[in-house]
Amino acid sequence: MTELQNVVQPGETTGPPLLETRNLSRHFRIGGGLTRQMLHAVDDVSLSIGRREIVALAGESGSGKSTIARLLARIYKPTGGEILFDGKPLSAQHSHKARLAYRGDVPMVFQDPFSSINPVFRVSHGIMRAMKLHRPDLTAAQRRRQAEEIFEVVGLTPAAEALNRFPHELSGGQRQRVGFAQALAMRPKLILADEPVSMLDVSIRIGLLNLMAKLRDEQDVSILYITHDIASARYVADRLIVMYAGQIAESGPVEEVLAHPKHPYTQLLLSAVPDPRADVSVGADTDRGEPPKVINPTPGCRFRWRCPLAIDICHSVTPELAEMNGPVHQAACHVAQAGTEVKAFG
Repeated sequence: MTELQNVVQPGETTGPPLLETRNLSRHFRIGGGLTRQMLHAVDDVSLSIGRREIVALAGESGSGKSTIARLLARIYKPTGGEILFDGKPLSAQHSHKARLAYRGDVPMVFQDPFSSINPVFRVSHGIMRAMKLHRPDLTAAQRRRQAEEIFEVVGLTPAAEALNRFPHELSGGQRQRVGFAQALAMRPKLILADEPVSMLDVSIRIGLLNLMAKLRDEQDVSILYITHDIASARYVADRLIVMYAGQIAESGPVEEVLAHPKHPYTQLLLSAVPDPRADVSVGADTDRGEPPKVINPTPGCRFRWRCPLAIDICHSVTPELAEMNGPVHQAACHVAQAGTEVKAFG
């Protein structure tokens, strides 16, 4: 077998996942004093991210997407469950060295490119500081050469000139590329990209999405792409996980999920995607509700209050993820699991 036959293709996973969560939860106490009210931002979430894979985590604001990212970045501590990286539980990492190594392997690119870079320093400051912290074996000259190479990779050219600029001299798209450059400086295995294109003009977004695909294909980096935009998820992701009110509603290969959505909430998200070819009347009956604030939730499907297909069991039993069209496509919906054709929105 030749070397070419052994090359892993984009989105193809081999062996155990790079990162995995098992029944991950994060609850926040709200109110003051002796209150017992708990906001269940993330509840019992089990997901995986393969090597050299882009996984899109999609849902409305308030669905728990960014909380997941902050749990994986170790900004928040889990209320329950476990996170495994390279097969090893993060809860077993107690030393400063192990935590620092993990943050180098799994850096985060934040949503706002205008506040994630220190405006006082030239843009070279952040990337050089990241390398000094996570790659202390490099000399100052080597760090500079590495920084220029990384800026070339993310499309900030000429690199030497771009490194000497101040943040206010860059556009929003260029600043977000600096964010990816700072992440790449640590030689990551997985980048957590939290809504990285949501604050950018539509014309600029495609360049950032292409950059993420390039990092996967050429740098062997996996990416968790957090978004509320189904269209961009379809463009760049290998796999899609749809979240609603702190729980996973549906997951699977992106084209499979979007071509055959089984959960009514996934259908709702798809119905909200503009289609210039559709008739004016299409989507007129689209749901107008919002995700609930999940405070001390009771059993049952959390989408039941907005779902036109809800049946009795939806109000009393929380649905679990179950196989739909094969083992790779799963949905947490009593109606879909009963074999009924789900057509709720659109």
